[in-house]
Amino acid sequence: MIARRELLAMAAAPFQESAPLIRANRLKAGDSVALITPSTEVIEPDSLIMARETCEHFGLKAVAMPSVGRRAPNFAESVAGRVSDFHRAWSDPRFAGVFCVRGGFGSQHILDRIDYGLIRSNPKVFLGYSDITALHLAIHKRTGLVTFHGPVPLSGFTGYTQEHFRKALFGTGPVGNVSNPAENNRLRPQHRLRAIRPGKASGRLIGGNLTLIASTMGTPHEIDTRGKILFLEDVGEQIYSIDRMLTHLRLAGKLQQAAGIVWGECNDCPPKDNKPSSASPYGLGETIDNHFGDVPGPVLAGLTIGHTADQLTLPIGVRASLDTDRGVLSIEEAATV
Repeated sequence: MIARRELLAMAAAPFQESAPLIRANRLKAGDSVALITPSTEVIEPDSLIMARETCEHFGLKAVAMPSVGRRAPNFAESVAGRVSDFHRAWSDPRFAGVFCVRGGFGSQHILDRIDYGLIRSNPKVFLGYSDITALHLAIHKRTGLVTFHGPVPLSGFTGYTQEHFRKALFGTGPVGNVSNPAENNRLRPQHRLRAIRPGKASGRLIGGNLTLIASTMGTPHEIDTRGKILFLEDVGEQIYSIDRMLTHLRLAGKLQQAAGIVWGECNDCPPKDNKPSSASPYGLGETIDNHFGDVPGPVLAGLTIGHTADQLTLPIGVRASLDTDRGVLSIEEAATV
């Protein structure tokens, strides 16, 4: 656990670049992975069975940490259990990976209680998305470990999702080009890509859920977008909320400092049928155009990142390039060894 005086020093210190990059060993059939629930607890037995079976499908042995599947009686015990599970997963040499069973809410509760030196000394494949973004940002900032923004064991795992999951976690070479799945109906595409600002850019990949990125601003875990390819996604947010969070990032210089930006899909983000919400006169497309239309670098919208059945697995921290004319993000550097 981090001492309080260290936290105060971190908060007062000038903003600094992330730690030097380190990589975990790739996953392979027969490896064991630890299942943790650092955000919303997972109590339903069928969900826990699904999580285990998902790992087994990829040839992995899943081991749930002690707090998984248990309902904590109060907040303090919930935090203590999540921290204990987190540390146990990283310290146990049996585990090649640490998989978050789901996202939800609450990963920020444990950021100031994590032993980041333990992670740095025991690099493993760390996987999750949505609320897990807070952990990705903190781990990247404090340790330099390449982590993976991708599906959790309770995700839908379409064939497309499985293909990119295997390529990212089980391979040693660069992932290469990633784009949306082929469309069955080009007249009515399921996943529409759009270049908000044309061009090409390169830089290290950083990003995740917009809500968590915005809510960690001003903390020691604040995102560093300088010269990087920034990807963003969210789910279930009102347009005014999306606008507020993007405005926050713009006022902090985060959008302008990025070499390029990828906006993922924002599922269940009203208004529907082009009807403005009562709090904002703009639709989602208009809102992101308003914020991304005048940033210096290229911007691509609509890549299948985050809360979508067809989901990419993106390694955070490695070098990537963006070509909005081709609608392609290319992962140019190996994420594992």
